[in-house]
Amino acid sequence: MNTPAPSSRPHTFQRIYVWELPVRFYHWLNALCILVLTVTGFLIANPPAINTAGEASFSYWFGWTRFIHFATAYVFVFNFAFRIYWGFVGNQYADWKNFLPLRLAQFREVRSVLRVDILQSLNRPLAAVGHNALAYLTYFVMFLVFLFQVASGFAMYANMSDAWFPHLFTWMLPLFGGDAGLRHWHHLATWFFVIFTVIHVYLVFYHDYVEGHGVLSSMAGGWKFLPKDGPGKGDGRSWFSGKPGPKA
Repeated sequence: MNTPAPSSRPHTFQRIYVWELPVRFYHWLNALCILVLTVTGFLIANPPAINTAGEASFSYWFGWTRFIHFATAYVFVFNFAFRIYWGFVGNQYADWKNFLPLRLAQFREVRSVLRVDILQSLNRPLAAVGHNALAYLTYFVMFLVFLFQVASGFAMYANMSDAWFPHLFTWMLPLFGGDAGLRHWHHLATWFFVIFTVIHVYLVFYHDYVEGHGVLSSMAGGWKFLPKDGPGKGDGRSWFSGKPGPKA
């Protein structure tokens, strides 16, 4: 009789409520904003030539494109501000301190995740209740890029707006050599979000398949499924990112 491999032995799982509703709402609204801002931003940077036999005054698609871009930017800002607020009042997995590499253990965890996800030198998944340390660090960098995109975008928008908020960022124009220079960096930072999205989607499906903890569905319902007895003995895994939350 063949003995099943340790990795194929059944586990008794527990449901752990990780991602609260405000975090999930922020995530999907943020994803939608990034999609709209990226598409409209590329259209603004390189508008296609649309030939029409009608009067030019009736063809206002580019104006609507700019309006959608600017309106979505405001939604993006308020959604981002709300997430910062929730980092102070949310549960332990949404805590702002998780995003800052303040402890040596976090750097060790980043190294371990790199060995599994990037270098493929370790084939034992590192299970995390919330995000792993590398994900938290990546999101912190993304937050910094968020700030730059918001500030640079509204700095360029200030020339065509009488509102007080965009004019808070006009100091960036001389710092980057004027409107043209700042527009170049604003466009370049957009590619960060494109590349991040591709990697993010890949890793979500990868971890969902390898770890089997419901990573993909957790951002819809908030729950993850983790073995009650912790990581399997001898499989080299360890729990990261705080203590388990309330059980079902």
